[in-house]
Amino acid sequence: MAKLIYSAITSLDGYVADENGKFDWAEPDEEVHAFVNDLQRPVGTYLYGRRLYEVMVAWENLPDLGGQPPVIRDFAEIWRTADKVVYSRSLATVSSARTRIERDFDPEAVRRLKASAERDLTVGGADLAAQSIESGLVDEWQLLVVPIIVGGGKRSLPDGFRIRLELLDERRFANGTVYLRYGTNDVTPATT
Repeated sequence: MAKLIYSAITSLDGYVADENGKFDWAEPDEEVHAFVNDLQRPVGTYLYGRRLYEVMVAWENLPDLGGQPPVIRDFAEIWRTADKVVYSRSLATVSSARTRIERDFDPEAVRRLKASAERDLTVGGADLAAQSIESGLVDEWQLLVVPIIVGGGKRSLPDGFRIRLELLDERRFANGTVYLRYGTNDVTPATT
């Protein structure tokens, strides 16, 4: 059975985008990007919300790919060869290969996908990740914490859950980014 991994680049105060929707502060340098490539290499399917898909689809036809640094070319190839499922009620069509649209998030369908997949899956987009967390689907957490405080915006993790995690791996990078990898032990709604 494949794992469902929530992978995100987040600010130290827990946001994937600031109050203006910007995330330029999260752009990885070459060292971090190469590490992300290695994390993504074994992934067979990306589960995306519409907004994140619209950001990521740029990898499908990156201009002047041959002139890009090796880490960029490598990620483009990793992204293109993976399957993508986009959860959206408003997106009419997709503009990337190996991509399908699902109108509603169905936890049971994701469980079946995990059970039948030969390679791991990742979930991206804070809202879709929250639904996956709420449904008890996330098996592993891969967070890259950027040394910046943005003060507000789109939270990387949802409120309302107490989740016991086991630290599986960690790494520090020269630019101050820290990688934290956790396994899920127990997911329950937080008590008030």
